[in-house]
Amino acid sequence: MFGKRGNDDGNRFTPEFRQPASAPATIAPAAAGPADTAVLARPAATPQPSAPVAPPARRAVEAPPMAPEPRRGREKSETYYDTKSQVFSALIDTIDLSQLAKLDPESAREEIRDIVNDIIAIKNFAMSIAEQEELLEDICNDVLGYGPLEPLLARDDIADIMVNGSKNVYIEVNGKVEQTGIRFRDNQQLLNICQRIVSQVGRRVDESSPICDARLPDGSRVNVIAPPLAIDGTALTIRKFKKDKLTLDQLVKFGAISPQGAEVLKIIGRVRCNIVISGGTGSGKTTLLNCLTNYIDRDERVITCEDSAELQLQQPHVVRLETRPPNLEGEGEVTMRDLVKNCLRMRPERIIVGEVRGPEVFDLLQAMNTGHDGSMGTIHSNSPRECLNRIESMIAMGGYSLPQKTVREIVVGSIDVIIQAARLRDGSRRITHITEVIGMEGDVVITQDIVLYNIKGEDANGRLLGEHVSTGIGRPHFWERARYYGEEQRLAIALEAMEKRAD
Repeated sequence: MFGKRGNDDGNRFTPEFRQPASAPATIAPAAAGPADTAVLARPAATPQPSAPVAPPARRAVEAPPMAPEPRRGREKSETYYDTKSQVFSALIDTIDLSQLAKLDPESAREEIRDIVNDIIAIKNFAMSIAEQEELLEDICNDVLGYGPLEPLLARDDIADIMVNGSKNVYIEVNGKVEQTGIRFRDNQQLLNICQRIVSQVGRRVDESSPICDARLPDGSRVNVIAPPLAIDGTALTIRKFKKDKLTLDQLVKFGAISPQGAEVLKIIGRVRCNIVISGGTGSGKTTLLNCLTNYIDRDERVITCEDSAELQLQQPHVVRLETRPPNLEGEGEVTMRDLVKNCLRMRPERIIVGEVRGPEVFDLLQAMNTGHDGSMGTIHSNSPRECLNRIESMIAMGGYSLPQKTVREIVVGSIDVIIQAARLRDGSRRITHITEVIGMEGDVVITQDIVLYNIKGEDANGRLLGEHVSTGIGRPHFWERARYYGEEQRLAIALEAMEKRAD
């Protein structure tokens, strides 16, 4: 059989699994009966059944598409983990990983399933068909994928996966956090899986570099913090992206924004307003940024700058840039500010910064103010006014000794619209403000709200009830820009519809 290491006597297992030399063990076919499987003694830790249980024929039962849902699913026993550990050890001693790596994922999975079936037959474990299939799937995930995380990554209803050491795994579903019955074999297995994830994007996590940001192939955001900084074992956090990319129309169905408010956002994206999306952690800033980029003209050159590439733009002319951490010698770091500076030399029409955290905000503002209309970025803050204050603070952090009024003039001349996203206490995500930055009076930045979200109460299930309302602004400050792009009539209709709805 392909991929197995054999000795001269045909024995494919380590001495732990061998019979005495006078009776060498041989691999029995996967569908062998009791006479074939009796050549190996059962481990003492496994109870002896009245009659050996023959394993099912190869591939007779297809593996389930995903494991049972956490909490509602059966929590695995210590006996299951002990059996899995023995089978996994035998598999690693049996299979030639270098040969396995040459196979495509599906063929490799088939090969592993065949070998594990053989091992179960020889070890003569008493397992039901369902337990054996579950064991096969778990071991395939350990070798080829992300181990116990695989069933969680396969579910599209999970927003976040939070692993607090090897024994505690939490998920967020519908805005609520719940504990799962999933666990890792030990802390070393968890750290190995984290290293497998981050190595795919050329990064590393170990004792010398215990903090790492990375991403999965689908763009899902990954953060790892390992011991000694994480006291109770490696902490892994995954912000999952849905397989089907969300659009503004879908956000309307979820109640994140009203249909009229969505129309205003589409126009804002279309007419090249400079946009900052503000919100707290987990409020949906990146999702909203992805949605707005759908309304960028397909012939525009867009350059994105991110710490870990998460944005999923649909335009054909997109250049994606990503920061780089320092190497083991502390050299080679490329910061967000380096990327923003460099992309100014790449003839961008729009610059999109995934998340603004520091002095690079000044370079982004300069880009917005020097001919790159329609640029976008996200900032952590709790309100549009606080967003402006944070921008000032981040510019000061960069060591710029500019007068406060000068900084505010740069902000006013650069940013057109602030969109505020929030995660409410019932777990729902809403766009709470669409706010314009319109100018200055003295040293004060003047803003005006176009759309607000008003909370009216909650229903019997604890879900908050509210609605998006117009503030009565008939002609926003970007009206002339909308007219330049031929969108003024569409904007007027949307704003008028919101006013009527509010009445």
